Amino acid sequence: MLSDFELEFLADKVHVHRWPQDSPMWDDSTKKQLDESINNNSQKKQITIRDNYLKIEHFEFNFLKKIGVTVPFFKEECTVIMEAQFGELLAHVHITTKSKDYLNIFNKLIMWSKSFPSS
Repeated sequence: MLSDFELEFLADKVHVHRWPQDSPMWDDSTKKQLDESINNNSQKKQITIRDNYLKIEHFEFNFLKKIGVTVPFFKEECTVIMEAQFGELLAHVHITTKSKDYLNIFNKLIMWSKSFPSS
């Protein structure tokens, strides 16, 4: 695991959902809170990644694994997808940034993601 890794950037789009599908169901208040603050909120969101920790605005995720990072063809953006734990709940987190610095963010995320086991 990388030590002292830290990356902060603004995300244009973030979506968090329950994953894997056979994990415990999320209660309605948790779903509503995430939908209102993250999933259905079109404002840019502050992202902080440190080693095995992710913060989206004031929501904290831990135990990150299965990290995927892409730059889609013909788009000037970077997307990272990861599995994480939100409190006691399991989640899939999708984060997209269209920052002018998206390639630098992509390269840093690639180096960081190499520190995670693939399974």
